[in-house]
Amino acid sequence: MTVNQITLDFFRNYVHGEAQFHPGVNVIAGDNAQGKTNLLEAVAYLSSATSHRARYDRELIRHGVDHAFLKAEVASRGRSIVLEAELHRGMRRQLRSNGVKLKTAGELSGILNTVLFCPEDLYLIREGAEARRRFLDGCICQLRPRYAQALAEYRRLYQHKTRILKDGEQHPSLLDALDDFSLRMAQCGAVIVHYRAHFVRRLVEAAPPIHADCSGGRERLGLRYETVSTVTDPEAPPRVILPQLLAHQEAHREAEIAARTCLSGPHKDELAVEIDGACAKTYASQGQTRTAALALKLAARDIFRLETEEWPVLLLDDVLSELDARRQEFVLNRITSGQVFITCCEEEKLARLKDGKAFRIKDGMLI
Repeated sequence: MTVNQITLDFFRNYVHGEAQFHPGVNVIAGDNAQGKTNLLEAVAYLSSATSHRARYDRELIRHGVDHAFLKAEVASRGRSIVLEAELHRGMRRQLRSNGVKLKTAGELSGILNTVLFCPEDLYLIREGAEARRRFLDGCICQLRPRYAQALAEYRRLYQHKTRILKDGEQHPSLLDALDDFSLRMAQCGAVIVHYRAHFVRRLVEAAPPIHADCSGGRERLGLRYETVSTVTDPEAPPRVILPQLLAHQEAHREAEIAARTCLSGPHKDELAVEIDGACAKTYASQGQTRTAALALKLAARDIFRLETEEWPVLLLDDVLSELDARRQEFVLNRITSGQVFITCCEEEKLARLKDGKAFRIKDGMLI
């Protein structure tokens, strides 16, 4: 998969930007706050209609403007596809593929797959479970349209149920709808658990060998998916998981009403990471956690390759400058195939990447 060309209007700090990219390595250089990360964010947004830095689409629109436009010409699975996104303040976004309006973001799945690695991801292991869930969700949404739809619906239901629980004390009649929301959340949650478990199983196969290579075989990476305790087999079909989620919800119903928050569901899932059998979040050194984060991201890239028979677009946003020389070399040795975007790199360290294109960026202008 490759992004051949992109056009941005009023996206972040861009007034108007156009660029044609190399199918190999694209180096984006420039000072801070000039638009390097924004460019990679735009590419990633067109793959999943989500941003790793913004909760709401309105945050992506240039200040003082009411709309933004993104367009990319991509090559995917032997086809040429034009992806477009129109963002508006106070209005629903519009997504298009070859001019056809998409009903949901899930319809983007499989068109343009990206793996984004930014400096914050180096702390993926140290952060709370939400960061690792976000990593799983970002990967699976690109591969499974049903998952993306279930996740979006679950989040919507979660917000409604939380509001019911918070306002239920003052307005007891609201609690009459609680069981209905719990049922619908469990239905979506069963799909989420099923797909997360299957993806983690593939991570368990792919990530430890990468981690062993990077650590020189000195450390052993372990991964484990943790979900609702009543779920006996997370990889089972959703119809099997559903009653188990409902049982857990029922057991926590009164506790949720008392706590006025959702206590049961896959929004509390965890991807447990261990190094040599010890909890990485608690006991691993900074170098060990960075190696583990590298392994997870590169494993996701390999899984995408196996799934689609094409390399996903790899987006390295100022990551190399945060790594020591050994880990820099390890990453560069693994990106000899597929399209890669690298920002804020010291060009002398990329001397061997001959097959590519370099850009200089200033004030949202690419040269």
